[in-house]
Amino acid sequence: MFGWIILGLVVLAAAYAVMLYNGLVKNRQMVEEGWSGIDVQLKRRTDLIPNLMETVKGYMSHERETLEAVTNARAAATSASSGTPEQRAAAEGQLSGALGRLIATAEAYPDLKANTTFLEFQAALQTVEDEIQMARRYYNGSVRNMNVMVESVPSNFIAGPFGFKTAQYFELESEADRAVPTVKFN
Repeated sequence: MFGWIILGLVVLAAAYAVMLYNGLVKNRQMVEEGWSGIDVQLKRRTDLIPNLMETVKGYMSHERETLEAVTNARAAATSASSGTPEQRAAAEGQLSGALGRLIATAEAYPDLKANTTFLEFQAALQTVEDEIQMARRYYNGSVRNMNVMVESVPSNFIAGPFGFKTAQYFELESEADRAVPTVKFN
């Protein structure tokens, strides 16, 4: 009788360990899915920028510094695409700031603000920025869930031996970078 109780407890403990392991796997997959969502949206934004720049160049030819800042920030964001969330956030923050300056500078050009192509790119950029914000929230929520499981008892007893690690949040470094560029052309 005593042997059956011990066996039952061992089976229950093993089942609980499997449940914790599966929860950790699920959370790791959600973090990876969340990062993929951010990656897709950031790629959409970097792909949109060359077309936006071509539209703007004709109107803002003497605003070379602003145009170069966007070009350089886009190049940095593209090269950081395989980096950590912290590295990617820093590069994307610079790109957001440069885009914000570009849009603010464009306000001084009435003909540009009335250009249909530019208005289409403005709307597409705003949509992408909104999608980036939603993807970032999903990713950070998944990271939070993963980190809680990795760091809390009893799941940390499973996480450590099986190599589960805490994930990095996708956070922008400065308050200026946190703001989504305001895009107004009306």
